Amino acid sequence: MGLLIGMDEAGYGPNLGPLVVTVTVWEVPGSPREFDLWNAMSEVAQQTPTKERLKLHVADSKQVYSPGKGLAALEKSVLSASRMLGRTPQTLTELSEELQPRISNLKFDTPPWLSDAELKLPTEINSALIGDIATKWLECCQRSGVTLKEIRSEIVQPQRFNALVRAADNKALALSRLSLNLLRSVWNPDENEPTLVICDKHGGRNRYEDLLAEVLDGQMVFSVGEAKERSVYRVGSTELRFQMKAEANFPVALASIVCKYVRELSMHAFNQFWAKHVPGVKPTAGYPVDAARFKAEIAEIQAQREITDDVLWRER
Repeated sequence: MGLLIGMDEAGYGPNLGPLVVTVTVWEVPGSPREFDLWNAMSEVAQQTPTKERLKLHVADSKQVYSPGKGLAALEKSVLSASRMLGRTPQTLTELSEELQPRISNLKFDTPPWLSDAELKLPTEINSALIGDIATKWLECCQRSGVTLKEIRSEIVQPQRFNALVRAADNKALALSRLSLNLLRSVWNPDENEPTLVICDKHGGRNRYEDLLAEVLDGQMVFSVGEAKERSVYRVGSTELRFQMKAEANFPVALASIVCKYVRELSMHAFNQFWAKHVPGVKPTAGYPVDAARFKAEIAEIQAQREITDDVLWRER
């Protein structure tokens, strides 16, 4: 048996809302470098849109989700995967608590838009459908000798994001450190189990050897090759790949979907909160130009409620 691990992020660019980084862990028969997880999951998942009730659209979240399509396709995958792990989150808070590894010792207050009201799950699909998909998915996994071992996410709200960026003095470095610490929460480099880790590249970074060394407690890191398309390293029995378009791999695609689902739910709660306090304010996705418009429109109420910019606004 071997491990296939995929990692991705959503929300790196916006000024409002969280950055979400997710890792998914799969146990597969034989060598993870040779195992085709797409083929093993073909009964329940495909990379193109589907209208089949019990089939999932698993791909880069940008292909799965758009505001016009709604959350249903994301929700089917995320909540049925959670069900396979024995989790049945009923709210955004429960989902977030089940996903987060709590590897940070720093404590930050919950933003008022996440504590003011509770967002119920599922938002767009029937709970019974989630159970039916999870049952079919588990049966597919059993036939293929595959096990979903874990899904974990770092959900980084603006105040913590700002603190991480200040500490690193570099936004891209903060993302890389956050991602690799999340990876370490599910990956033990001392294990002899053959493991393949696939991560989407962090911006334009090609070199990860020093960053890996930071989180490996003295383990040797061997660089196999570093290039624009893909940078590859070996640590013990693990191969780590940082590559462009990593969502072409099933574990990364599912991680991308989890990230997007959590971020979109968080922005829904954010927009609901401000619409209640600033009637008529147009919702925002949080990206720079529109985020500045939104911040200006809520400024008076933000001051009245004593919500600091550090809690609201990501500086970089």
